[in-house]
Amino acid sequence: MNILVKILLSSIAVIIASYLLPGVAVDGFITAVIVAVLLALLNSSVKPLLILLTIPLTIFTLGLFLLVINALIILMADAIVPGFEVHSFWWALIFSLVLSVINALLTDLSREGQK
Repeated sequence: MNILVKILLSSIAVIIASYLLPGVAVDGFITAVIVAVLLALLNSSVKPLLILLTIPLTIFTLGLFLLVINALIILMADAIVPGFEVHSFWWALIFSLVLSVINALLTDLSREGQK
């Protein structure tokens, strides 16, 4: 049940972020759910491998290269999911930042509602 709530919150965050950013487009809620599931799968499978391969660069940039990895993960999702469109690398980078903030806020609000 907990994973289902996280996926729904992430899909709501994807919808909100796409409304806020003109360089990102999502066709509908079902597409946002697919994007949220795919981002969760990519973050759990591909992202650790990318982090492992880029440890020296990540250390050299004091962790800022992790933002580039997040943007690459979003661009991968863009290439896989029809109906989800990110116009450039920079929009993917901004989308990842906005998505993280919105997701944190929604998660905090959902935990507050459980108390």
